[in-house]
Amino acid sequence: MKLHILLLAVLFFQTGHTQDYEQVKPQELQAMVSFLTSDELKGRETATESELIAAQFIKSKFIESGIKPYFETYMDPFESKQYKGVNVVGFIEGNDPKLKHEMVLLGAHYDHLGFGKIVNNDSIANGANDNASGTATVLAIADRLARLGTNKRSIVIALFSGEEKGLLGSKSLAKKLNEQQIDLYTMLNFEMIGVPFTDRDYDVFLTGYELSDLGEKLNTYTNSTLVGVSKVAKKYNLFKRSDNYAFYKEFKVPCHTISSCDLTNFDFYHHVDDEIDQLDFAFMATTINKLIPGIVQICNSDSKEIQMY
Repeated sequence: MKLHILLLAVLFFQTGHTQDYEQVKPQELQAMVSFLTSDELKGRETATESELIAAQFIKSKFIESGIKPYFETYMDPFESKQYKGVNVVGFIEGNDPKLKHEMVLLGAHYDHLGFGKIVNNDSIANGANDNASGTATVLAIADRLARLGTNKRSIVIALFSGEEKGLLGSKSLAKKLNEQQIDLYTMLNFEMIGVPFTDRDYDVFLTGYELSDLGEKLNTYTNSTLVGVSKVAKKYNLFKRSDNYAFYKEFKVPCHTISSCDLTNFDFYHHVDDEIDQLDFAFMATTINKLIPGIVQICNSDSKEIQMY
């Protein structure tokens, strides 16, 4: 009996410890967004010294989480149009001898507009929802996946520059990875995930929901109605307006953006008032914690269950 109680106590401790460790906290997200949206970063415009400070911050988070660089270094420079930007790319190697050659890519753009139209003597477009929220989300998810270390497939973590200039960073990386002939299973991009809906029966929507079964699989994996369809997103074809699209064009596999903002629930898109005080960090944390088990399942399923229609 004593041994049985002892084993239960150990199990309780381990389960509780793992659960605490896995949970993303609102204050953790707020701290990352606070740095990325500080006026000192001057709106993180592509190819500026201020954006490079943000890139170095992302690199420091990778190192803190034990995430290795995908290339020789974390910094993946590119040159497109007149811009010399830099993606930040990390790698969590899979632990299955066969499945580790299949890749799951998690991404978000960390750049923003720099400066915008002056409102109340403020001209810095700090881009809290667009897309410090997505950047913080990817960093938090990547941290948990790296610390768990249970992924059978390998995971590429990419924070893109140049999205606001025409998906420049993601186009560059997608082409580069395709030239390497990687076996990309799926790509999940995170964009504007800091503000909840008030009139939906789901938490987030998937751009291009109808193109693959990723949304359905995420709901199955998480045993929830976490992911839904946004008619507004479909109307404005948001599938083609974020970094997922560059990877879809190169690989023709399920590549989608996850978002909680289709512009009906946020008035400050590309506006200097897209500030940190507009974000709901409790919602973000809850949503991320719901998503993580689904992403773990994507990384660990024995076959490629997610397919294009």
